[in-house]
Amino acid sequence: MATKTLTITEDAYERLAAHKEGNDSFSDVIVKHFPKHSLMELAGILTHEDATTMRKAIAESRKRSNARMARITQRFK
Repeated sequence: MATKTLTITEDAYERLAAHKEGNDSFSDVIVKHFPKHSLMELAGILTHEDATTMRKAIAESRKRSNARMARITQRFK
């Protein structure tokens, strides 16, 4: 398995070391406390109403951004 060398502060080292149990390596501690997550874990956390509100807000923001970019582009033509 490939390894990486990290430089951390003394405070960070002490905090990480405090989470070691038994023969845990620092890698074990990191993997235990920062597991990989899947986007699928987010499925279902928003209500349909919240999701609709967010979609509308995103669409409006994109519309304003596109209009702003069009104005900027026109200035430099």
